[in-house]
Amino acid sequence: MTPSAKIDTLIAGIEDWRGKTFAAVRKAILSADPGITEEWKWRGTPVWEKGGIIAVANPHKDKVKLTFFQGAQLKDPKKLFNNGLDGNKWRAIDYLKGDHVDAAGLKALVKAAIAFNKAKAKQPAKPKKAKKAKTKKAKPRA
Repeated sequence: MTPSAKIDTLIAGIEDWRGKTFAAVRKAILSADPGITEEWKWRGTPVWEKGGIIAVANPHKDKVKLTFFQGAQLKDPKKLFNNGLDGNKWRAIDYLKGDHVDAAGLKALVKAAIAFNKAKAKQPAKPKKAKKAKTKKAKPRA
C-alpha cells in the first residue's frame, strides 16, 4: 500500500470531526506545491516532504496536530502556530473541535517550509576545522 493510500485509510477511519479536519489539512498542504510527496513514517505518521520534511500530522483524542519540523524558522503572519512556540526548531498547529482550517494561511506556511528546505540544501557545508597537530614539548635535560 502506498503512503498516500495509507493516509486515505487513516482519514477514512476517523469518523468524527477530526477526520474532516485532517482531510482539510492534507488538502491545503498538497495544494501548496505539486511536487510535495506523502510518506508514512515512524510506524504510522503521515509526513509531507519536498526537499526535506515539511510537516507531520497525527490525529489525537482531542485534536489534530500538525507539526512543522523547521517551524521556528518560518514567518507566520496569520499566527497559525499555537504550540511549541518556545522551541528552537519545530512549531505546531493544534486543531481542536470547531476550529477552522485556514487553507490559505496553511498553504503559505507550507510554501515557506519548502523555500526553507531549498535554501538549506543550497548552503555549502561548513568546512571542517583542521585539527592542530599535537607537538610534544621537549623535556629539559637535567
